[in-house]
Amino acid sequence: MSSLPRLSVAQLERLAPQVQRPRYPLPRRSAIVHLGLGAFHRAHQAVYTDDAMAAGARDWGITGVSLRSALVRDQLEPQGGLYTVTQSGNSGHEIRLIGAIRQVLVAPENPLAVIAALAAADTQIVSLTLTEKGYHRQRDQSLDVTAPPVAADLQGGAQSLYGLLGRACALRRQRALSGLTLLSCDNLADNGAQLERLLLQFLEQTDPATALWVRRECRCPASMVDRIVPATTAQDLAWLEGQIGAHDAAAVMTEPFRQWVIEDKFAGPRPPWEAGGAQWVTQVAPYETAKLRMLNGAHSALAYMGLTRGHEFVHEAIADPALASLINVLMREEAARSFTPAPEQDLEAYADLLLARFANRARPHRLRQIAMDGSQKIPQRWLETLRIAQSEGRHCAALLQALAAWIAFVRGDRFPVEDPAAQELAGLWQEFGVAGIAGALFGPGGRFPQWTASAGELADLTTAVQANLAP
Repeated sequence: MSSLPRLSVAQLERLAPQVQRPRYPLPRRSAIVHLGLGAFHRAHQAVYTDDAMAAGARDWGITGVSLRSALVRDQLEPQGGLYTVTQSGNSGHEIRLIGAIRQVLVAPENPLAVIAALAAADTQIVSLTLTEKGYHRQRDQSLDVTAPPVAADLQGGAQSLYGLLGRACALRRQRALSGLTLLSCDNLADNGAQLERLLLQFLEQTDPATALWVRRECRCPASMVDRIVPATTAQDLAWLEGQIGAHDAAAVMTEPFRQWVIEDKFAGPRPPWEAGGAQWVTQVAPYETAKLRMLNGAHSALAYMGLTRGHEFVHEAIADPALASLINVLMREEAARSFTPAPEQDLEAYADLLLARFANRARPHRLRQIAMDGSQKIPQRWLETLRIAQSEGRHCAALLQALAAWIAFVRGDRFPVEDPAAQELAGLWQEFGVAGIAGALFGPGGRFPQWTASAGELADLTTAVQANLAP
């Protein structure tokens, strides 16, 4: 336990002078409800909202919702919602106090309170950072009605985002309130359209009248978010105490870079997030694709190949000359050639920026953290690039190396596999072995229909998997 006082409103004047304070009165009400109140939201959307309020847009406070545990609530509530964001680069650190979060709710403890917040007249925007698995999609991208939270909500529960949003939208319809902007900030291709489609699939089974209302009154813009936010460690918290003179249990550590590209399609008012550098566009897809295939694709490749080669952090993996060469090929020659950029996008400059970010030693990013939930990530990050290259007669040697490293990783010999499909993947390994696992996953009729490898690609994969398993 820390001997220093807990960060709070009462401690503001006692904080070290280098801590940047909010430049606005703390919000009195919430116009945003955010589902999935993890470290990424606190380092990204909440910071942009902090910037918007500092620019004069008052009362855009955030009600944060944890859909799983009470940990974030227990961190933030004693601090009055205040917390610090420390951005660190090779040139130094900047510590900033964020005041945008007004309250925190824990959905499993009190789903009715969450529904009430979503249905409140002040609420204009519901934003989401749930990770890919929080959307409960089947392999064909339709709603997985057999997932336990969704199945419970189809019977009137409120465990998934669909049960919570569905019941809240029904209340808003009954009360003749305005529609909501439902803003997905997750790494899903065309995330706004996916959210709308899945929510409507749910509502058409449970409440057709509200489904019609959502179609008419709500909007689901696409967005692309980017900021590397490693897990905060005990060492980080101890260092921060020495910098600010208080204990911040909710502190977030991140890199200097951040990006938010948002489709300008809202149901009602929106904060001036552009004050923090957000971009309002008519088409998010080229930015989203660049991020998914170049940044996220390279990140996942560094994770699986780096772990295989004994590295722990991203900056260590990208300093490995063999991996750096593969990542350059993956980004510039494979991923960048798989889509048409927007006129203002410079993909070579973007690749240069990504390499510089990966090399940031001041904010170590664990490869194990990136390696989680790979079965949910690789379709968007790798398989679409492979499919397009195959259709154009191009060979993606770097991506095949990365894919082989992932196949070896999910065998579970070296590290615990944290993945919703871990048991299924282990079963496939047991059934097919090293000679057949690539075909079981990516051959005709394989586990991942997003891309079917050719005979030559399967042979290359099998050889590379064997190499990754070698002692």
